[in-house]
Amino acid sequence: MNRPLVCVSLRGRTAAEVVADFSHAKSLGAEMVEVRLDNLWLSADNSPNGEESGESEQKAENLGLEDVDLVSSLSEITEAIDLPIILACRSINQGGFFPGNEDSRTEALKLAIGTNPSWIDLEIDIPPKIRANLVDSLGEGTKVIASVHYLDKIPSSSQIVQEIEDSASLGELIKVCIKTKSRTDGFRIFEAALHLRESDIKTAVMGLGPGGDWTRIHAPLLEQSLVYTTTEYDPYLAQKGRINISDLQMAWSMLEYS
Repeated sequence: MNRPLVCVSLRGRTAAEVVADFSHAKSLGAEMVEVRLDNLWLSADNSPNGEESGESEQKAENLGLEDVDLVSSLSEITEAIDLPIILACRSINQGGFFPGNEDSRTEALKLAIGTNPSWIDLEIDIPPKIRANLVDSLGEGTKVIASVHYLDKIPSSSQIVQEIEDSASLGELIKVCIKTKSRTDGFRIFEAALHLRESDIKTAVMGLGPGGDWTRIHAPLLEQSLVYTTTEYDPYLAQKGRINISDLQMAWSMLEYS
């Protein structure tokens, strides 16, 4: 049984807050971290929920594109983090908070790539020509996570498997995130991950909602390559399909996943 890498999605709406959460995550045993750059555009009245909250609803208007110095923020974040890092920048239609159009988001991704991160998250539905240009600009040390997000519809387990198999050439790891409405939806995700257990494709498959945390908890059994966690403590995390890093480690210990 192969133990997946544990990635903490860092919280924070400023570079300083992200760096502070990194220190906490590292102390709890994070092996790598994810930085959602789009969270930098959250207003003080909105608090980031970490990886793939699936909720782009805003309590107050967020910052404008020109209100964030992304170059400075990237420098502060990447210089302080000494673990492998995933950089991502989600658009609003992907459940994120980036306020600009796709051209400006592409420029943000190019700036992220320029810091030579360990990983860059590129959605599979980025137009092929733009995606190819981004991939061509990667440094030797940067790998691609090809991600897909279902925030409105719930695919069947066979559709999830097919999506991953069709996307296998788009990245070193395929990530699928699905907003669930019931535990039945969570079972579909689990079934798909179980089907892919013997596959050579590296995956991270998860849900956002009821039953969505099953594939995270049982990731070692499912032979997943990466599990996303958070430092957040919230009694409703499980209902959101998410899991605290300490709780995940405790679950793996109890289940004797090693």
